[in-house]
Amino acid sequence: MLKECAETAGPRPDGPAEGSVRIRLDLAYHGAEFSGWARQPGRRTVQEEIENALKVVTRSEETYALTVAGRTDAGVHARGQVAHVDLPVELWAAHRGKLLRRLAGRLAGDIRIYGLSEAPSGFDARFAAIWRRYAYRVADHPGGVDPLLRGHVLWHDRPLDVEKMNEAAELLLGEHDFAAYCKKREGATTIRTLLDLYWERVPADSHTAGVAGSLAVATVRADAFCHNMVRALVGAMLLVGDGRKPVGFPGQVLAGGVRHSAVNVIRPYGLTLEEVGYPADDRLAERGRAARRMRTLPGQPVPAGQAEE
Repeated sequence: MLKECAETAGPRPDGPAEGSVRIRLDLAYHGAEFSGWARQPGRRTVQEEIENALKVVTRSEETYALTVAGRTDAGVHARGQVAHVDLPVELWAAHRGKLLRRLAGRLAGDIRIYGLSEAPSGFDARFAAIWRRYAYRVADHPGGVDPLLRGHVLWHDRPLDVEKMNEAAELLLGEHDFAAYCKKREGATTIRTLLDLYWERVPADSHTAGVAGSLAVATVRADAFCHNMVRALVGAMLLVGDGRKPVGFPGQVLAGGVRHSAVNVIRPYGLTLEEVGYPADDRLAERGRAARRMRTLPGQPVPAGQAEE
């Protein structure tokens, strides 16, 4: 059973309990061998690996729970993930100088923590975030994917028209109920603000001469994402890009408000969490409070007891 660092008082909604300090972690991982971020009995997860390593290197009897900016699914990668953990002040003071190096020695090679710092007042890795940015990488060369990139690039066996996909993407921007592109979770809203969604061509591998073709890379940035949202959005746009559906199809699915049988949640390994954005330090607490309130669209009633994510 997991324990918080202060069992009696517990963490405040906008900060650590008295006698504790909130630590921000900046980290990256290759998702192929993980069953996602969150702890699951009998499965290897990013959260459990880091929490266990932290417990060992600090010689703690307790497990200090991590809070993450974006709970990635099984197989999804990250190189701009952010989390926080609340540690006793004395423990942090004793280990802070060597903790990063000790964690690097303890963790497997598919997880790296590259930043540990005391978080400013009001910081919450999840609720204070104002946006998350993902990239989905697709190769459509008829010969397939560069073998050195196969672990994080999807092969699509039909040529893709990036211009048409960008036309389709423009129809999805803004605040909407993305229920048609999400796996519904009890007590969570599916209203999101999609800030950026666009495709561009990049070299398949800019460091290797002679590699054929290019990648179609989707940049997807929103204030938050619901379960399977990015992979479903990309799946809908691939149908446009290879000519199987018209440009207006993804927007029609969104307006329909329910999952469409033609839209597949595509494979996770092409998806990478690239970056998480936060407001200025003096606005962190305000953002955290706002994110804990349930969002609705104009004219909708506000459900009781529900949060943004």
